[in-house]
Amino acid sequence: MNVERIVHNASQLLTLAGPPQRGERLGELNIIEDGALLIVGERIAAVGTSAELLAAYPAAERLDAGGRVVMPGLVDPHTHAVWAGDRAAEFEMRLQGKSYLEIMQAGGGIVSTVRQTRTASLEQLIAETRSRLRRMFAHGTTTAEVKSGYGLETETEIKMLQAILELTCEEPLDLAPTFLGAHAIPPEFKDDPQGYTDMVCEQMLPAVRAWWGQLPDPPIPDPPFVDVFCETGAFTLAQSRQILETARDLGFPLKIHADEFDNLGGAALAVELDAASADHLVVTSTPDIAALGTSNTVAVSLPCTPFGLAEGHYTPAKDLLAVGAILAIATDLNPGTAWCESMQFAIALACRYLRLTPAQAIVAATINAAAAIRREDQIGSLEPGKLADVLILDVSDYRHLGYRFGGNLVHTVIKRGRVYPLGG
Repeated sequence: MNVERIVHNASQLLTLAGPPQRGERLGELNIIEDGALLIVGERIAAVGTSAELLAAYPAAERLDAGGRVVMPGLVDPHTHAVWAGDRAAEFEMRLQGKSYLEIMQAGGGIVSTVRQTRTASLEQLIAETRSRLRRMFAHGTTTAEVKSGYGLETETEIKMLQAILELTCEEPLDLAPTFLGAHAIPPEFKDDPQGYTDMVCEQMLPAVRAWWGQLPDPPIPDPPFVDVFCETGAFTLAQSRQILETARDLGFPLKIHADEFDNLGGAALAVELDAASADHLVVTSTPDIAALGTSNTVAVSLPCTPFGLAEGHYTPAKDLLAVGAILAIATDLNPGTAWCESMQFAIALACRYLRLTPAQAIVAATINAAAAIRREDQIGSLEPGKLADVLILDVSDYRHLGYRFGGNLVHTVIKRGRVYPLGG
């Protein structure tokens, strides 16, 4: 029998009711003061004022929010949370003046993590990732996209995807897997990037599709996304097209890393191929921004990455909003440039460097982030029928998200209707 529970006495219940928010509409929180919501089993059954719901459901269990903010769980739509080892030495190199691309060309960067991840067992990968996921959850992330991409060979890439599936079964945090075999050119193909591109298309993608099809009862109904790093030193626009078109023909949904360092046209390619999202978008051109503005491809900004690289250029969020794009934010959690497990910190950066208001950043981290992994019909807002993924913050005003940084404002996480008390 499903338990009925009312969360009541919220100073502000941020429902974010409605579809993902485009352009300058971004920031509509649809607040109910002294708000409440009814949870039945895993899902939200009703929202309203505390007086309305307490009167309508007198027999329901009660959870007093204590005059705190209640809002949807945060959604992190771009992470590389599965890896082995660390790259602390490279951080020191960057502080000594080496650029990200220089470190990558010298055998560091992504390839360094590839070496460590290839030698790690499945059990080691799960153990190292589990601790990261638990810190994400404690900071309010209730759903996260997680990529492979530190194998750059079929066996390790599938091992990473297997780790993602096992972790989404054992942890409260829901995961959305992405295959990123096209994350970098592996050492074996250092002088033959087209050869590796062909291998991704002819061997790796069919192998991943076959592996997925043979799973007896996958915990996630849809196949993983397929992503590609369209960037100087990684994959050209033509190679990115080849990989994404092959993936599309195999039935995979699509994503792309684009315009982190150079504008190669990846964002426009994402729009053309109806990708779920185009991510990074630091140096995106005016025509590509315009294309995103008329599409359903979500523009995902990763403000932790330029912050982690001590760079001054961030996603031109205001330009994207001016043309009507759907803007989301994510942490880009990874070992090289952005070891950040807190979407709260991503919100704080978005307020300062993307010039978003706290309300805009919250929408970008919830319903719009859900759209970037095509789960906006299930999560990202507090509406009847959606999963009961809810945060109780230890503040009475939502603007403390963005205003404060470096700590954790989460008092309680409710995930699929189950209550996880975390704060004092």
